[in-house]
This record gives sequence, C-alpha cells and structure tokens, in this order.
Amino acid sequence: MERTLRGIAGGFVLASLLLAHWVHPGWLWFTAFVGLNLFQSAFTNWCPMMWILQKAGLH
Repeated sequence: MERTLRGIAGGFVLASLLLAHWVHPGWLWFTAFVGLNLFQSAFTNWCPMMWILQKAGLH
C-alpha cells in the first residue's frame, strides 16, 4: 500500500508540473495540495488517499 501511495503521489506531482508547464501555471496549486497532504500525513498518520485505497480493497 505504501508503494502504491508513493507512486500515486509522484504521478500526481509530475502530471501537475507538466500541466503547469504546457497548459496553465495554476496547476502548481495542485502540486502544493499534494505536498501539503503528504506533509500533514507525516504528523497525523492519516492520508485521504490511503483511506480511498483501503475502501478500494488494497490492503
């Protein structure tokens, strides 16, 4: 599950950076959102994506 989470987070960051470069710089806010979620999960030990993955059946 941890590897899946890191892969999803990395994919979101890379996708938003590409979208910021090719489409509109406003996509950098999505990059910041992903980073903020990773940062808060380090302190709270709760991540929304982990909850979604658990509900989807990944354990």
